[in-house]
Formats: sequence, structure tokens, C-alpha cells
Amino acid sequence: MTTDPTPLAVREHRGGSADAVPVVLLHGFPVDARMWDTTVAELPGDRRVLAVDLPGLGGSATVPLGEPTLDASADAVAAALADRGITCAVVVGLSMGGYVALALLERHPDLVAGLGLLDTKATADEPDARANRLRIADAVEATGSVDEVLPMGGVLLGESSRVARPELAEELTGWIDEQAPAGVAWSQRAMAARPDRSEVLAAYRGPVLILVGDEDQVTPVDLAEAMTRGLTDVQLVVVVRAGHMSAVEDPAAVAAALADLAQRADTAQV
Repeated sequence: MTTDPTPLAVREHRGGSADAVPVVLLHGFPVDARMWDTTVAELPGDRRVLAVDLPGLGGSATVPLGEPTLDASADAVAAALADRGITCAVVVGLSMGGYVALALLERHPDLVAGLGLLDTKATADEPDARANRLRIADAVEATGSVDEVLPMGGVLLGESSRVARPELAEELTGWIDEQAPAGVAWSQRAMAARPDRSEVLAAYRGPVLILVGDEDQVTPVDLAEAMTRGLTDVQLVVVVRAGHMSAVEDPAAVAAALADLAQRADTAQV
């Protein structure tokens, strides 16, 4: 990421009480912050909520992209929040967003008043997974299209959602199809380069939510359970009949878990 002043796109869903810690939402790959819309609509209370389009994706497609690292994404998110006067927030990330949230925790620890990790993991990619990411990035760049990742619109959903709500796959596929190929390739390379941040997570003493769909085949329940070990203030939530895109598949359940996390963060700040 360069030091260009072009900011990330941020969706300010609502204002809120000055006494309530803001919630910042970081989306998964290969979509953008629209994936949070239905979850935000279910969130109770009077609290500022912001959803960020990560570098190269959604409304941040025009952000200049340098070396592909999630550290750069985290720094860009911190800068976008600072521009809005936010120095402390509940940071919530799903999948790739979770990787960025952990990078934020490591690089900007004072910013993280509470941490939500949804359908994600703290470990680095295994060699085969890393190689596949780089293969996909090369293919997207070579073709100048996102056709290589379009099938993810169905793959990321749980079986229950695919069967009962096929319109969700269509919606996800539509979002994916609108992404910039350069941003998709950059994101894949950034995720491939990420380090293991298990120790960063284990050292955190603020409130944590670990949430996973029980049909998530990408980051399954056993990985979520592993992330809870050693944490002192953690809640594990397993969303039934949901896959890797739990916030899209069951926004009400995810919103309830996020509301609880935010309330815990409010209490910890007092």
C-alpha cells in the first residue's frame, strides 16, 4: 500500500451514543461491505456501526495497491477510522476480514476494544492452500476477469442455504462479479503472505467472539474451537444451518452475537 491519500470506502450505517463503543465490520473475500447490510439491520441498540471496503474491493477498488500484505490492509483501516475520529472500536471480521482484524490487533492494539472473528482462523495457509491462492491470483490477472472465483458464490454457503435459499448464491455471485480483478488478485496474494497470528490472539485480554457456521467447510468448527484456547474473555457461537458466510446466511443470529460482544466491550471500557 502506498501513502497515497485515497481513502478506503466506509459505509456509515448509523450514528450512535457517545457512550457506546463503535462497531467496525470487515468483509470476507471475494465480496465487499454489502455482505453486512442484513446483519446491521438486525443489530439492536443505539451504536455507531461502520463497514469498510478493504483495499481493491467494492468502493475501495481505486485505492492504489502496493505490495500485497494484510498489514497494509490493517494500516489502511486504522487510517480510515482515525479520519473519522475513531480511536477505539469493536473490530469484527469474517474470513479475510478476520485476518485483517488480527493484523489490526497486532499493529494497532489500542484500537481494538473487542474482537469478533467469524468463520476465520488465526493460522497461516498450508503450502497447498497458499499455492492455490497464487494460482488463482495469476489466473485472474491473466484473464482480466473474476471468472476464476465466481463459483465461490455457491461454495461459501452451507448446504442448508444452498438448498433452501438459492437466491443467496445468486446474490453472492453478483457481488463477486462486480469486483475489480486487480483487487481480487491482490487480496489473494495478501492472504497467501499472511503469518500465523495465533500467539497475537492468545495474548489478547479484551472480549472476544469466535463465531462459525456449523456447515462451514472452509474454516470448520474445530478451527473455531482451537482459537478459543487460552483466551480469558471469549464466547464461542456456532450458528446452525450456516456455512462460511454466516452473516449473510443467518444475519439475526450473527447480529445477536455481535450485540453481546459490543455490550461486553462497553463494560470493559468503564
